[in-house]
Formats: sequence, C-alpha cells, structure tokens
Amino acid sequence: MFNPIWMPFLFQARIKSFTLPISKLVALIRQGIIGSVRWHPDQIRGDGEDLHLLHIFVDADACPVKQEVYRVASRYRLDVTLVANSCMRVPSNRWIALEVVADGFDAADDWIVEHVQPHDIVVTYDIPLASRCLKKGARAIGPVGKLFTEDNIGQAVATRDLLSELRSAGQTTGGPPPIKKSDRSRFLQQLDEVIQSIRRDKTGIE
Repeated sequence: MFNPIWMPFLFQARIKSFTLPISKLVALIRQGIIGSVRWHPDQIRGDGEDLHLLHIFVDADACPVKQEVYRVASRYRLDVTLVANSCMRVPSNRWIALEVVADGFDAADDWIVEHVQPHDIVVTYDIPLASRCLKKGARAIGPVGKLFTEDNIGQAVATRDLLSELRSAGQTTGGPPPIKKSDRSRFLQQLDEVIQSIRRDKTGIE
C-alpha cells in the first residue's frame, strides 16, 4: 500500500519523469489534489531553480502576528514553519508546520538559522537572530513591521546590547510595548512588500 509520507522523497527522486511544470505540481499538492502530506522545509527544497520556494519562518514563542503571517502566506501560496520551544495550536493547513525544538538557550534560533536559505523570510523580535539570518541571505522582519537590513542591523544590535547592560546594572528598561492595530497594519504592508521585492529579484517564484 502506498504511504503518503513517501511522497516528498518520490517527488524529488522522480522529478524528471513528470510532464507538468514543477510550479504546477507544487500548486496541485498545496491545493490537496495531489498527495496528503504536510511539507517540511527540507522536503520542498531542490537543486533546480524551480524547486526553490520562498519559505516563511516564524520565531513563534512570543510572536503576536501569527494570524497576519497566515493571511499573507495564504494569499501568495507560501509555506510557513513556526519554530517554538513548546507545543502550540496551529491551523491544520498543509502549508503550515510547527517545529518544536529542545528547551535550550537559543535552540529555536539555531534551528531557524540551520534551515533558512537565501530569499526566505524570518519573522522575529530577536535582533541577534535577525542578524544571523541576514548573513545567510534571508530577509528579517519584526512583528511591528520593522524591516532589518544590513544598513540598520548594526545599530539595532548595539541598542539591544546597551539595554541588556542597563538591565544587568539594575535599571528597569521595560519590554516591548503592547502591539497596536497600526503595528499589525504596518507588519502586513511590510511583509507584502518584502515578498513582492523577492519576486522581482528572483525568477521562478510566482
């Protein structure tokens, strides 16, 4: 009997035998017409240009904009992986996956950095994680819509380190303020703009 879990491996091994374009096959899989498997980031990667799909990784433990990520990803038919230290409820869509990592310092960050590739998007509050992802050619966005770039990440890291030193000295610096409706709107706009920018820069992403 055929086991659906084999499909990602058969899909990669027998890719040249298909007559449909790869982009069409991927669309059929995401629509549930072909197969019944939830994709893992490593299972949708390939050596061919057409197989490299934009993926959104979410540093999920404290992320307040998961619903916004789902909304945009659904519109563009992108896959999303939430990475967390503990289980959480996620939608049952095939294109959304939850990766629960060991409860260790920076375990979620390390997992994201290991799996992220150029042209992927990472959603995180964590400035050091954003910096590591930028070095791998990915894009990084904060939940309030701040786009981290090579031009501003250095200042962001320096500010973060200064606040950490102040807290160590006993001063109260406070955490990030509660997210507002305007923050959510700015995040949605920024995520959409980043996806459009990647599509312009890289051929093969429809």
